[in-house]
Amino acid sequence: MNLLFKILGYVFAVLFTVGAVLQYNDPDSLNWIIIYGVAALVSLLFALNKIGFRILMILGVLAFIGFLYLYPSDFQGFDLNDGDIVTVELGREAFGLLIISIVLLVFAFRSKRRL
Repeated sequence: MNLLFKILGYVFAVLFTVGAVLQYNDPDSLNWIIIYGVAALVSLLFALNKIGFRILMILGVLAFIGFLYLYPSDFQGFDLNDGDIVTVELGREAFGLLIISIVLLVFAFRSKRRL
């Protein structure tokens, strides 16, 4: 595996772990701790070359579907001063899933290239 992608796998494993830890005060914290925890584990497995294309692709697509599902119809930004707290929270959660989706899909296509 290319050293750059190996490093990216480790970096995103750490970033997603931090994201999971920061969810402790969220109203639905357990859901998001699990989501970010799975993303961290999958990123680590990618860095260790222990996960395949299909799992990365499935999880990346599921995260993208979650993004589409949660994305508010009246997105008002990320700052609580920008709008309604529920809409802002949904926007933050949706974009978190979009980041997870992009990372996992990039990892999937990279793992497919290695085959």
